[in-house]
Amino acid sequence: MKITNNAVVKLHYAVSDSEGTLIDSSYDHKPLEVIQGTGYLIPGLEDAIDGKQAGDTFEVAVEAKDAYGERFDELVQTVPKELMQGVEDLQVGTQLRATTDEGEQTVIVVDVTDDEITVDGNHPLAGIDLNFDVEILNVRQATAEEIEHGHVHSEEGCNGH
Repeated sequence: MKITNNAVVKLHYAVSDSEGTLIDSSYDHKPLEVIQGTGYLIPGLEDAIDGKQAGDTFEVAVEAKDAYGERFDELVQTVPKELMQGVEDLQVGTQLRATTDEGEQTVIVVDVTDDEITVDGNHPLAGIDLNFDVEILNVRQATAEEIEHGHVHSEEGCNGH
């Protein structure tokens, strides 16, 4: 069966940046299972697996715009530390939820001084071209329930998703 929208795809992947630094891999643990066409995968990878089938292995380069998007300098802001009262253990790498004009957004603390905190609203992989090694392990049609719920069900069922 070829991968089309609403197909359940079980795959292994390894992703690295343009310098070849490994960012993530499923090869050392459970394969990833997704429903094609639901937007769970980044657009460039979802497009690349379309039409593939079980047993296919391939490499694909995904530009930043088709991965986690471009990086926007205006999403990096420095704010007075006093605005973060009540936040414990504030350090570089801490993820916070911020209320913006566009709604709730996750920001990451990238700098902390005595008086100020700098946060970045970009995805950590924004602006980075990615290279994927992919192995398609299995392809099947999603059940009506999986399509309705928007995620793959394990053999045990929905597992509270």
